[in-house]
Amino acid sequence: MVAVVLALLFGSERTSVAAAIADPASLDRVLIFDIRLPRIVLAAVAGAGLSIVGASFQALLRNPLAEPYVLGVSGGAALGATLAIAVGASTVTFLGAAVVPAAALVGGLGATILVYLIARNAEHGSAGTSILLAGVMVNAIASALVTFLKTFVGPARAQQLLRWLTGFVELPTGLELGSTSIYVGVGAAILLFDAARMNLLALGDDTAGALGVNVRSLTARTFFASSCIVGAIVSLTGLIGFVGLVVPHALRRLIGPDHRALLPASMFAGAAMVLLCDLASRLMFRAIGTEPPVGAVTAMIGGPVFLAMLARPAARA
Repeated sequence: MVAVVLALLFGSERTSVAAAIADPASLDRVLIFDIRLPRIVLAAVAGAGLSIVGASFQALLRNPLAEPYVLGVSGGAALGATLAIAVGASTVTFLGAAVVPAAALVGGLGATILVYLIARNAEHGSAGTSILLAGVMVNAIASALVTFLKTFVGPARAQQLLRWLTGFVELPTGLELGSTSIYVGVGAAILLFDAARMNLLALGDDTAGALGVNVRSLTARTFFASSCIVGAIVSLTGLIGFVGLVVPHALRRLIGPDHRALLPASMFAGAAMVLLCDLASRLMFRAIGTEPPVGAVTAMIGGPVFLAMLARPAARA
């Protein structure tokens, strides 16, 4: 709530809450309620979704360094958006929806299906390990294709591609914000429903199965719910990294590994992180005359923080 209030009150333009309340037709009211508020909701939804997926995927893979984009969905979404931008569809709409986010969502879901089919047919290792390896390889192939396509576009489209691949939070339409919120809400509900079962995965697949967990079904639900969340977010904001990695890792040290508490806490903390990073990006406009992509801000903050967390145990030892 503190992050929401700060994001409403401050930004690239100075505003007055008193003027916004007193005059419904004032510029302050437009800036606060018509421009900032939808952007704040999008940032909060994106941060909450990426964080709960990060915590869930770390439980699924039994690896605290796992993060949402190892699913392969980011590579597929990036490839879909790159294809749409490369052919000049960045300003095209279809049935009232922009083509680039739709192409990103289709690409992300296609990559998800491919990763799951590969992992399901793998003959070695656990299901989580197979998903991790398949996701890394799909992301690598998609990244190579994106780099290949970038060599064929002009400077203007290359700049647009760079911004999308870095991650941004901009004013969404009502349709985009509503559909993304539904995807994230439904996916998060599934993950929260399985929070107690995720605790048992730490004991290993065989032990969890002996305790009554259908590991294969849980893996499939977690994987597809997480993929839908990330695909919907990436299709609207581009690639915002480090949120799903840093937030669950930090909270695990503060409140412990119980996913019944960790998952909802990650949603709130992730929302706050993206909100504050977006606020920092907007405030930078006053100093440098442009807004850096939010993905760059999360990387500049999340990277050093994560390195510091990794170094602290070694320093204590």
